[in-house]
Amino acid sequence: MTSSSSRPGEFALIAELFAPLATARHAFGLKDDAATLPVRDGQQIVVTTDTIVAGVHFLDSDPPGTIAQKALRVNLSDLAAKGAKPFGYLLALSLPSAIGMTWLRTFAKGLADDQAHFAISLLGGDTTATPGPLAITITAFGQLPKGTMLRRGGAKPGDVVFVSGTIGDAGGGLAVQRGEGKGWSRAVCDHLQHRYRVPQPRTGLGPLLRGVASAALDVSDGLLADLEHIAETSRVQIVVEGQSVPRAAALRAFWGESDEAVLRAVTSGDDYEIAFTVPPSREKKVMAAAARSGVPVSRIGHVERGRGVILRNPAGKPIPAPAKGWVHF
Repeated sequence: MTSSSSRPGEFALIAELFAPLATARHAFGLKDDAATLPVRDGQQIVVTTDTIVAGVHFLDSDPPGTIAQKALRVNLSDLAAKGAKPFGYLLALSLPSAIGMTWLRTFAKGLADDQAHFAISLLGGDTTATPGPLAITITAFGQLPKGTMLRRGGAKPGDVVFVSGTIGDAGGGLAVQRGEGKGWSRAVCDHLQHRYRVPQPRTGLGPLLRGVASAALDVSDGLLADLEHIAETSRVQIVVEGQSVPRAAALRAFWGESDEAVLRAVTSGDDYEIAFTVPPSREKKVMAAAARSGVPVSRIGHVERGRGVILRNPAGKPIPAPAKGWVHF
């Protein structure tokens, strides 16, 4: 990082780095104090916001471009899990004095690359100085047909539980960055670190689950912790079969196949996959959505009467989980 003495003033900084990202006509090139949000007939806007903080959600040593992409993608993951198609976002930066223009240019390039990939635009935001750690807040907007947003509170006994992608990779990547990966192959470590730094929001799958999933959310704090939210809101119990939880080959090589390894994967967080429940009659539609979006999904359990989440091993015995995931406070 370079000193802020090499940074221009706030408005010059916005003009150089962030105004070019405001490609949507209703953002007015960031030359006004607000943007408009057009809504087509029969559509609703879905809004979500997340803050990531240095030393908590990413490391100071992470590349600026991947920090930008993580900040944006964790919000796009929320929209995907609601079944919404993203179209724009607001960006608020709290910048410590150590961050200069070299860092910021790379950060803005990361945002530009993702804007092109996900077909979205910056709509506005704020920049401010801070004596504390770097903090990045993004508020993202999506659209979907009225009344079709996927909620947490629709799971019913008899439903099947699915999750997209693989679980635990990001936790493995964080472990690598903290020094646990010594002695492992470069390929294993690189794969896991990339999954931690650059989530893959399932924006292609989410909208296809509208009218199919009975409940859904994105997996951010840990699979068990987030399924607990569905169980609590839906007033049901969710049973997760540990051996069915999808784990990448790199993670299996890194942490192994024990009950403890499975528990670590389902409680480590930062996966940004979609966990969802589905009536058995709609399982074929789930597989069709997975094939159409190119996102793999795995059946990992079922919903029954009761409360909470239970993780079981291949023998059918519960695997104790003292902590189900990341706790913010």
